[in-house]
Amino acid sequence: MSDRLGWLRGIGKALIVTVVGVVFLFPLYWIVTMAFKPQEEWQPIDGVHWVPDDWTLENFKKIFGRATDTGFFEAAPTDATNAIVNSIVAATGGTILAMLVGTLTAYGIARYKAGGGFLPFQILQLRMFPPVAIVIPLLIMYAYLELVDTYWGLILIYGAVTFPFVVWLMRSFFQEVPREIAEAAIVDGCSQWGALFKAVLPQVRGGLAATALFVFILNWSDFLLALVLTSEQVETAPVFLNGLQSAGAGQEYGPQAALGLVLIIPPAILGLAIQRYLVRGLTFGAVKR
Repeated sequence: MSDRLGWLRGIGKALIVTVVGVVFLFPLYWIVTMAFKPQEEWQPIDGVHWVPDDWTLENFKKIFGRATDTGFFEAAPTDATNAIVNSIVAATGGTILAMLVGTLTAYGIARYKAGGGFLPFQILQLRMFPPVAIVIPLLIMYAYLELVDTYWGLILIYGAVTFPFVVWLMRSFFQEVPREIAEAAIVDGCSQWGALFKAVLPQVRGGLAATALFVFILNWSDFLLALVLTSEQVETAPVFLNGLQSAGAGQEYGPQAALGLVLIIPPAILGLAIQRYLVRGLTFGAVKR
């Protein structure tokens, strides 16, 4: 009887995992297949095409400005090259800014208890406000400072909103480094800055890489801030993706799926690369102070 119950539990778990997997993976399957469908299969009259009947790379050519076939309608511009470059510049700049300020702040908190016990939580409060609550006042301030639709505007706000994540992640990594390492470096003649850069940071280089990649993913996937604070000059890829449509055909589902697939690949690869360090960084402070 116990063997039969164990067998039934195994079957039940397998069914649950299968159902959950299908539910969560179906959108990914759909975007992949849509990216390779020709235009006549986006909104077919003869039924849904679960698998492309005529596989094509035309959607990818469109988003990179290499299209040779405009389809049934004269489409609006679909070249996303500039938008992708804008996203790379803004996300990279915001990541560098957040890492510079956040890493130094985290080291001061971890080693010297800067700000007391409440400063880390006060920094974390910066992430407790929903972006929609601050984006309109931010737009007014940016308009006054002439930062709307500029690289510097996006870099500053990306650095500010991801700064708390850098502090909390790097704080936990710094707490793992024995205090004696920095003290030994100082005894050997290093200054406080020298001890930080020559002795401590090499010990947490894995954490630095994981934090930087995590912050980059957050900046790379931002939509709301870029939608409000940019228009044409530094329009990012997620904003461009949202507006990808033509007057005759409506939503350009094929190019949208192709661009979405292109934008998914970097976060997916980076997420797999940093997951071990990321889990440790997010949970370390909960079990050790």
